[in-house]
Amino acid sequence: MKLRSQRFRRGVIVASLVALSLTLTSCAPSDYSPGKTGKASIASLRVPMTDFLRKTYYRQSISWRSCDPGVQCGEVVVPLDWQNITSGSVQVAVIRHRATGARYGALVVDPGGPGDSGVELVDGGVQYAVDKAVETHYDVIGIDPRGVGLSTPIRCLSDKQQDAYLYAPTVGAIGSPAWIADQRKRAHTLADACVKNTGPLIAHVDTINAAHDLDVVRAALGEKKLNYLGYSYGTYLGTVYAGLYPANVGRMVFDGPDNPWADDGNGPTDDSQAIAFDDDLVAFLTSCLAGSAKATGHIPCAFSGSLASTKTRVETLLSSADRHPIPNSDGRVLDGATLATGISDALYDTSEWPDLNKAFTQVIAGKATEAFVLADEYNDRDSDGSYYDNSTAAFDAITCLEGGHSVDLASDASELKYLKKYAPMLGPYNAYGDLACSGWTFGPSVFPQPIHAAGSGPILMVATTGDPATPYGEAKQLAKQLVTSHLITYHGEGHTAYDEGHPCVDKAVDDYLLNGIVPASDPQCSD
Repeated sequence: MKLRSQRFRRGVIVASLVALSLTLTSCAPSDYSPGKTGKASIASLRVPMTDFLRKTYYRQSISWRSCDPGVQCGEVVVPLDWQNITSGSVQVAVIRHRATGARYGALVVDPGGPGDSGVELVDGGVQYAVDKAVETHYDVIGIDPRGVGLSTPIRCLSDKQQDAYLYAPTVGAIGSPAWIADQRKRAHTLADACVKNTGPLIAHVDTINAAHDLDVVRAALGEKKLNYLGYSYGTYLGTVYAGLYPANVGRMVFDGPDNPWADDGNGPTDDSQAIAFDDDLVAFLTSCLAGSAKATGHIPCAFSGSLASTKTRVETLLSSADRHPIPNSDGRVLDGATLATGISDALYDTSEWPDLNKAFTQVIAGKATEAFVLADEYNDRDSDGSYYDNSTAAFDAITCLEGGHSVDLASDASELKYLKKYAPMLGPYNAYGDLACSGWTFGPSVFPQPIHAAGSGPILMVATTGDPATPYGEAKQLAKQLVTSHLITYHGEGHTAYDEGHPCVDKAVDDYLLNGIVPASDPQCSD
């Protein structure tokens, strides 16, 4: 299972709070980690301004048109390959919700992923992107990075093929020869379809290219500096932009900071995210066993007894589903990997905990309905499988291009052993993540050495102590790495904290975006 960064979910926008894109039925450890080995300084990846670049791309303006009530849509043309700017072009889609009061400028919002749609986010309701004060004074601009949504898109599998890719039961036990062969087969099916159906863009959807695109968007908006709000993977995109264009950084906020340079020392690979998800599941189980309505909703907790025995019970439910998948009314069967997907989906936001309790209650009774609702939400699948957006395809393409296609089965086996010990419930489904990209023929793309963004404006970083998708310890490391950053800690659970009803966090972000005020010290927010 791959973990994707998610910002929003069911009832809002089924795209961003899904921080897990469990594409294969195994999981890749994805605090979003492109390559993990620094290959080039960020300075070496800057593109000199030429007459061709200026005239062809930097002098365009956006032709806004009404698309849905209250918003306008448009496109910006950018180079296909920023290292070869005459190689062709692609489009980046944007959407605008105009300021309703005194205008302070434009604020570009990226909800994460990689692969989640900022256009869909703002179109679904600007209140899900920013709070009322910011909505009043900024033109809120949702962006679909290259390959995503309404931009020139990544296209891979048909909906029917995607169903088989995501939900076909696993073959054999994790790490067994039969299981590895099945994962490789799935990976090649995906990669071949992406190459065939996408065309040249497939080799140029990396974050470096997308960050360069942001600067053309800035210019097309008529802004001297880029004001930017990035969630989860969107914070990595913002970090790369700040490294490439420090002088063009306006007011930047990163929520759920994603740090691919982190060194957590947790094992044979970077398994901090897998451990964080297990920790967050423990937090849910503890609340459920205590009878808290926050976790149970309006039904009894699915479990009873001690926390230790309950954790063992969850492991048993997952392994039992692998051995004896639970049939669903639509003909699909729920195996352990899909159950893990559904569990993980609900851990992104504590408001989903009652749904998780309902899913566990049903699974114990031999029913799979709610677990599939959660898994489908994560995978952006409609109820009958007749529609998927392209967020999963974009996530796969970006992840595999940046991570490369090499496989180290010995390291994978060590990782599985490690995760069984330190994250025994969900962790094993994160092992062997490199197999997901084993069919790829591109990459790894260039991954920059640690970025410090010297010379940029202040960057405000919001990090949650119980964030399962972008662990707090890694956010603190990134805050030290970025020389102009200011850390806002939120003590709580869930992925991202701004505009989620936490007054201390909202005040700190609004003070910065509206007045340019950064806190003298970390306010250590809590509810």
